[in-house]
Parts: sequence; C-alpha cells; structure tokens
Amino acid sequence: MARIEVNRSREMEVFVRIVEQSGFSAAARSLRMTPSAVSKLVARLEARLGARLVNRSTRKLQLTAEGGAFYDRARRLLEDIDEAEREVAAGAAPRGRVRVNSNVPFGLRYLLPLAPEFLTRHPEITLDIVLTDQVIDLLEARADVAIRVGPLRASRLIARKLGASRMALVAAPEYLERFGTPGSPADLAAHNCIGFNFARSFEGWPFVVDGAATILTPHGNAQAGDGETARRLALAGIGIARLAHFHIGPDIAAGRLKTVLETFNPGDAEEIHAVYLGQGGHLPARVRAFIDHLGSAVNLAES
Repeated sequence: MARIEVNRSREMEVFVRIVEQSGFSAAARSLRMTPSAVSKLVARLEARLGARLVNRSTRKLQLTAEGGAFYDRARRLLEDIDEAEREVAAGAAPRGRVRVNSNVPFGLRYLLPLAPEFLTRHPEITLDIVLTDQVIDLLEARADVAIRVGPLRASRLIARKLGASRMALVAAPEYLERFGTPGSPADLAAHNCIGFNFARSFEGWPFVVDGAATILTPHGNAQAGDGETARRLALAGIGIARLAHFHIGPDIAAGRLKTVLETFNPGDAEEIHAVYLGQGGHLPARVRAFIDHLGSAVNLAES
C-alpha cells in the first residue's frame, strides 16, 4: 500500500487560518484555496485525528473542545516555526512577543520595574503583560509565562523558583492607635481582619500558640480580590492584613505598616515561581531570554 504523506504544518496553518478568519470561505480566500479544498483538508485532518474539530451545524464557526485545544497548540507550533526561521535569518537574536501573566503585587514591585532594562537588551521582543490575581490556564490565555505565588498544583508546566517570602500580619499605625495592638491571636476576634474574596489553598491564618500550631478564621467588613488591594486597605487603616514580605517590605521599612503578633508567627513563606510551557525541552529564545532575565533580576531576600 502506498504511503500517504501528510503535511502537518500545512494542515495546522489552514486550520489556524479558519479559526482566525472565522470561517472556511474567508480562510480559503486568504490562502488562495477553494472553499471545497479547505473543507476537504479539515475533513481529512479530523479523520486522521479521530476527533471532530468544528461543528458544521451552525452558520457561525464553532469549535469543539478538541478543536479549541488543537488550535492553541497549532498556533504555538506555527509561531515557533516562524521564530526559528527569523532567528536563523537574524543571527539568532531573540525576537517576537512574550505574553506574561502575573499576580498584581509581584507585577507592580518586580515585573514592571525590570521591563525597561529587558526591552533595552532585547529591542526585537515585545512584552505583553497582564496583571491579575486569578490563576489562569496558560494555553487558554495564550500566555508564555505566568507568575504563581503559593503551592503549585501538579501539572505539565515547567517551574522555575524565583524565591520565597515570609508571611506577616500588618496594620497601619493609625489603626493600632485607634483599636489597640492585639496581644495574642485570640484578640483578633475584636479586630477588623482583611480577607480575600477568592479561593486560596487554605482560608485561615496560621499561628503557633504555646508550641502548638493553630489556624484562626479572620473576620472583618473588608475583603480584597488581590494582594495589592488588601495592602491598600491596610494602609488606609481599615484593618489587619496578612501578606508576604516581598509585597509589604518597603511599607514596613518606611513605617507605613507595622507587624503584629510576630511572636506567634509560624514562619511560613509563600514560594514564588515562574511557570511556562516547554514540551520536549523546547523553549522559544524570546521566552528563555525573559525567564533568564527575570531569574537574575528578581531578588526575594526576606526582611
């Protein structure tokens, strides 16, 4: 039986164009193909993969779950092919877009300040930065690198540890003058504690009391959707917050915030990682350049 040669990169190119042009006909025009040829190519692709990629029962292009996953991977592979060709032609100078997703505190204190030097060193790279405390799916968000604070979930992502930062309870001097400084964790019941309005690995605040570990649930009339908002609420004298030193270190040094209940602090720290996709050990030069710069520029020495 004669072997059928499959041009996988061409299949990916056509499929990606269909998605980005929102239809078979538009993709066919941009590729200078006939709509029937495009339709047959997708049918052969689906048959080879054994999965339906596009629902054809509606006028509007609608991807299946498998089609969405294939589009994300195909787009990335095509970008890597383009980048490889550009690197060879340009003497291997990293270039292209690096999409970075970071939580708000790390982004404001570390990521944004390092951007000017990075872009000066790599003028052919474009940084696309999104700051949010929501944990995103790298494929779904089309991100190259994400900053994760706290425990890492099991995944196929590659992680590079950037450091760890000890947690602390803090409040503004004005708040402590008005409501007093708690002398023990039990005293927090009489204080306004700033919480978070999103799911975390655990919701309580840990302490060590008489040598035993204990966790108390904070209560208060203010909640935040990210660490920067919690910090600003604490600075405004709203209440007591529990945040990492990498975020509040300058405020403590300047006297804008004071630590409380340090003798009961269990000394736990939040680990900070950069996570990224790198199947088969392959990492685009533009992404490797950013991760290397990030690792050398970030100094998470604890206070």
